[in-house]
Amino acid sequence: MKPYVYLIGSGPGDPELLTLRGAAALAESDVVLYDGLSNPRLLDHAPQAEHICVGKHGHSRIWKQDEIIAEMLRHAREGKTVARLKGGDPAVFARTAEEVDALLEASVTFEIIPGITAALAAGSYAGIPITHRKFASAVALVTGHEEPGKAESAIDWNALAKFPGTLVIYMGVTTASVWTEALISGGMDPSTPVALIRRCSLPDQRAIHCRLSEVTERLTPAHRFRPPVIAIIGKVAELAEPIEKLRDQLPLAGQTIAVTRPRDQAESMAADIRARGGYPIIAPAIAVEPIDDFGEIDAVIDNLDQTHWLVFCSRNGIAPFFQRLRQRNIDVRRLAHCSIAAVGERTAEALQYFGVFCDLVPDDFSSAGLADAFAEKLDHPADTHVVIFRANRGSDELPSRLKSAGVKVDEVVTYLNTDSDHPDPQMQSLLEEGKLDWITVTSSATARNLHRLYGTSLNRSRLAALSPKTAAVLTDLGLTVDVTADPYTIDSLLNALERKR
Repeated sequence: MKPYVYLIGSGPGDPELLTLRGAAALAESDVVLYDGLSNPRLLDHAPQAEHICVGKHGHSRIWKQDEIIAEMLRHAREGKTVARLKGGDPAVFARTAEEVDALLEASVTFEIIPGITAALAAGSYAGIPITHRKFASAVALVTGHEEPGKAESAIDWNALAKFPGTLVIYMGVTTASVWTEALISGGMDPSTPVALIRRCSLPDQRAIHCRLSEVTERLTPAHRFRPPVIAIIGKVAELAEPIEKLRDQLPLAGQTIAVTRPRDQAESMAADIRARGGYPIIAPAIAVEPIDDFGEIDAVIDNLDQTHWLVFCSRNGIAPFFQRLRQRNIDVRRLAHCSIAAVGERTAEALQYFGVFCDLVPDDFSSAGLADAFAEKLDHPADTHVVIFRANRGSDELPSRLKSAGVKVDEVVTYLNTDSDHPDPQMQSLLEEGKLDWITVTSSATARNLHRLYGTSLNRSRLAALSPKTAAVLTDLGLTVDVTADPYTIDSLLNALERKR
């Protein structure tokens, strides 16, 4: 097999800032060599690959560059597609030139995939336009940490002190006294504005605004403001604070929130969290999988004329039913005899996509509420046939109460609800470090599997339950519930988090 290596820029930290090309390359890879500045969430794009961490400051040994190159070439020579995942952009202070030289010498085909470099991300996320028509028409990217062993610096600090634009210093925490003194000695005004931005694009992003003469004091010792840090130097650095204040006013600003719903439902909730200023961590505790036997759905389709109500308990159960109609060349006119009910507002909205509008949606968006609504709606329960589309597990309250009232009920499994087998590494790490503000729990099954995966460490974060039933399950497991949504919707749940901020 012909070896192939991707040198991929992972961006500044937020996993959503990876390029589409980078995601596609990860999906094709057999091995991923990633560094400590690459968000581990990016490995979700390569579930099929072997993941090898080449070091993270403060957590594991940092591999030497020749070790990384040797490992990369070893896998490539075995015919594997290798992804070398780097923080920021591969072409900016990432030692890519050494890896390219090694790949060329070994005749290994490769592709360099750009990423968003920290200077650009830090400017955007801190609200600093690093170019400005009035203040800066040029930008210089400068390393604050040159290769050890150089006889003399290759950086002309005297020239940079007179640079007519914005300076951005990478990797300058431990050498702050060196480069600040060099710039001031070269003629730069000690009162020049500086923005020091740590972990840009991540939920714990922090910024220090000071003058050039104050930088060393602010960064020494290094543990006061640990790397990675970008220093933006110039008049533009003064423009950040008003924008930062606006961002901090968002209702969930600074909150890291775990979304534990199935992955296909998690993204819409994560988008809502981002819009409110929060930082979502997608860590599904349960998964939704398709059924492989459509016999029960076919039986419902064949007997639609004798069915009075079709009840959809989740958005997940809608597509399989309508896809089966399409596969059998049956259109929605066959549903004319049926009334339609949905357990919640979002499920009702999803039905509208197929041209179907609900006749019944409970006010509180719960199975119990739907059972109550049916009790008021059905004049002749014994003459009523209800089909409930549901998962293979979940609440039995609705079918039990309908059956008790004399209704003929058929329960049809249209999707499978399964437990995630392993803890999510990022969520587990955030729990251990005490950096996860909220864990959202949207079902009883989710609650039980979260407890199985993480145990009582869940109490290191605050728990938010979608319904009293879910809250009761969490409480029975020995966990503390901080908020419960009312009504039982995602919007209401996030509103509750805002009130508790």
